[in-house]
Amino acid sequence: MGLFDWLTKRAKPLSQMTRTELRRQELLLEKDRANLLNRVSDLARGKQELFEKGAKEKSPEIRRILAQEFDLKTSEQLMSARQLNIRSKELLTVTRLRMMRETLDRAKRAGSRLGMVTERDLIQLEKMIESDSVTAEIYQQRLDGILSLGDADTGSPLSESGQQVMDMWDKMDQGLAPDAAQAYDEADRKVRERLRAGREGA
Repeated sequence: MGLFDWLTKRAKPLSQMTRTELRRQELLLEKDRANLLNRVSDLARGKQELFEKGAKEKSPEIRRILAQEFDLKTSEQLMSARQLNIRSKELLTVTRLRMMRETLDRAKRAGSRLGMVTERDLIQLEKMIESDSVTAEIYQQRLDGILSLGDADTGSPLSESGQQVMDMWDKMDQGLAPDAAQAYDEADRKVRERLRAGREGA
């Protein structure tokens, strides 16, 4: 089912759901995405083990079988990764709609933008969800534009504090960071500092 059908042709369209109903959908998508993430990680580990085993194996016949298994796991990994990308975009959509609903409910305003998402908007979102070239980060930016969230106080999926963690991982990859425990402590400290600064500046 495409996003447009998913949003509009179910028993109750997503854009008309209450905060509780949206949260329920969000939890279901989070669970599905977590399962996909675990599957991608398991496949990556399995490929690493196969590669190491093949490197030690001297029999060409056995190596051929291991290479075939590696190829199959790679195909499954790519398919799972594509589904993970799609599920991440769907989760972003539901999360943003829930956030809007909560904001509007708190403000008790009428004329919700939530009910003004047009068919054209939904078709555009569906195309972006199905496109492998549109990452979750790019989709987040375009989704916020469509839903007029702009600089919402929740930020993007990868905030500045999240980027601190990414930077630390990059340093570890390059051997420029301390050991794993120290790297974690430093990343955690930087994230906490970013979050505190954000709250103080709000």
